[in-house]
Amino acid sequence: MRAEGLRGKDLLDAGARFERSPGVFARMLAPGLHKVLDRIDAGLERGAIHGTLPDGTRRTLGGREPGFTAEVHLKDWRALLRLATNGSIGLFQAWEAGEWDSPDPVPLFALFMANGDSLGNTGRSRGPFRLAARFAHWLNRNTPAGSVRNIHAHYDLGNDFYAQWLGETMSYSSALFADKGMTLDQAQRAKIAAVAQRLDLRAGADVLEIGCGWGSLSQHIAAEYGAHVTGISLSDEQLGWCRAAPPPARGSVEFCKQDYRDARGQYDAIASVEMVEALGREYWPTFMDCIASNLKPGGRAAIQYISMKDSLFDAYARSADFIQAYIFPGGLLIRTSDFRALAAERGLRWVDQTDFGQDYAATLRLWRERFDRAAEAGKLPAGFDDRFVRLWRYYLQYCEGGFRGGGIDVHQVTLVKER
Repeated sequence: MRAEGLRGKDLLDAGARFERSPGVFARMLAPGLHKVLDRIDAGLERGAIHGTLPDGTRRTLGGREPGFTAEVHLKDWRALLRLATNGSIGLFQAWEAGEWDSPDPVPLFALFMANGDSLGNTGRSRGPFRLAARFAHWLNRNTPAGSVRNIHAHYDLGNDFYAQWLGETMSYSSALFADKGMTLDQAQRAKIAAVAQRLDLRAGADVLEIGCGWGSLSQHIAAEYGAHVTGISLSDEQLGWCRAAPPPARGSVEFCKQDYRDARGQYDAIASVEMVEALGREYWPTFMDCIASNLKPGGRAAIQYISMKDSLFDAYARSADFIQAYIFPGGLLIRTSDFRALAAERGLRWVDQTDFGQDYAATLRLWRERFDRAAEAGKLPAGFDDRFVRLWRYYLQYCEGGFRGGGIDVHQVTLVKER
């Protein structure tokens, strides 16, 4: 049983490290607030923001070419100060403080992402704020001990919490809407089947799943192919759920608490679904070493991962954003070109890449609808206060907007170890 009390506190406390009040900067920058709006206006090549300013006047930013259209009510000029100095972290803090609002923030987030190249550093943390955010993110780096702490903060919020909105498969990764009209559960099963099919398995194959989540993929591989699967995770909550599940009708599954860096074996196939985003850039080579050393010659690895657009990656990686501050401590999205080069250096051939970012946007929308229904019906477990509920809703909206705007994407790829 979980201890009673405030849940999600680790995430909220970690986010507090990134909070920076404009303070003296507010007095220095106040005369130039309209210049912040001017910079956003100039950077919006497509789409528009229709805004109401604190004095009640209306202003439209962009609007020169078709694109996402957002409605924003700016209630306090400090929101612009936070955005100009602390980027997406400041934008969230301003929203939480009630300094801006929108009937639907998703188009706003999509608009910023779709115009990421032309906006440049507008809306990114800068100066001492960027350095402070980068240092706070560095404190969350994924050393062996740091990984345990970071995984606990997010994934050990409780199985009873995630079960309210993830769906029947308990898949915390993008679904694959192979056919229009699919439900969330059908699309998640389609994703699981697509990953498994990449492994080209035979009965009795030995398979490693790195970051097994709540076990649906491992269970499917064992039952469908008669394989022997080892699933590893650092989340006590997830492992408890996995171990409580009935054994598969065919094959076998063993769930272990283990860091991927400690994996030692020879496997016919390896699967990993949206685990690499939790590593941080300095550990990408270590992950690829793990794949190469644990995969038999001729073996196949199926990887599902989330990427940041190449042209936006360097600016993104130089600081920390809202997701890294409040949701996934220590995380970093992947740059495909770097990841692919690391695979090639280790004799892993990159084949059959599939991109389906808009399916992730649809997944996030369905998760949010389920989450909101659970919250409104009072079905969320005890211990999650209103502040956490608002944070989680904002997170799901923020990510949906990112995928709709096209700056982030999700992929499946097969890595083949050369003989």
